[in-house]
Amino acid sequence: MTRIRLVLLTLLMAIALPAAPRAEVRMGESVFSPVLGRALSYDIYLPPGSEGGGRDYPVLYLLHGGGTGQPSDWFTLAGVDQVLDRLIAEGRIRPLIAVAPDGRRPDDGPASYFLDDADGAARWQTAFLEDVMPAIEARHPVLPDRRAVMGISMGGFAALVYRLDHPDLFTGAAALSPALRTDEQLMALSPDDYADRFATLLGPGLAGTARLTDRWNGFSPAAMAAGASSLSRIPSIYVDTGSDDSFFEGTAQLHIALRNAGIRHRFRVTEGGHDWPAWRAMLEGALLHVDAVLSRDYGE
Repeated sequence: MTRIRLVLLTLLMAIALPAAPRAEVRMGESVFSPVLGRALSYDIYLPPGSEGGGRDYPVLYLLHGGGTGQPSDWFTLAGVDQVLDRLIAEGRIRPLIAVAPDGRRPDDGPASYFLDDADGAARWQTAFLEDVMPAIEARHPVLPDRRAVMGISMGGFAALVYRLDHPDLFTGAAALSPALRTDEQLMALSPDDYADRFATLLGPGLAGTARLTDRWNGFSPAAMAAGASSLSRIPSIYVDTGSDDSFFEGTAQLHIALRNAGIRHRFRVTEGGHDWPAWRAMLEGALLHVDAVLSRDYGE
């Protein structure tokens, strides 16, 4: 009887104890963008107890890849919510909010790169900074001036541009396999591949050296390094690429340009290619970097 009573007492205590707060993932939220003239959707990770808890949190914006990439990839393919849960529970990072906005065109047109089109027809970066980001941060408990941005492939390219163009808005950036092509790779793209990837970013119908526009040159490793000259105090930029990644050369050129310019940054090479196994292997290190810049563990 004593053992039965003990078991019953244990069960009653377990029932009486309040359930531990759990993180929440909401899919398919949306905000209206006057710049684009339509609603933009986003998926969001909210740490345990964040809604109605009276506390504000840093925010990490997650930019997805091109092609078939979409916001939900961060959760269904990368498992970012599970990695965040584990790192927060282990005390290795502080709780944060993570937001994955949708950078796809309604007609599945050319890659947006989360940047404004060359002709201004669709102003993705403007919409994100002026419409989407403020609306999300008004809706959720976000700390002001505690933002970071992380991207994969196309999104990794954009994450670097966002950090360099707007150091006042983003404390740090992490780029996983950023889609940094060399000039030779850009010129070698077939007309169809160029149309899918760069027709709106650089201009339609360009071939050969005509693709090396002033805008493209502004995205070059040398230009990025020059733009990062004010960011040399701490390694706020984190880049990880696969050893067999198709964009390895372009990413290595960025590392060399930043190094030669004296810009503190973190550059890692992970064994693998331009794929989800490699990106999942990179994710924990990138999140640890994000926590360091958001919590000022690197110093300032």
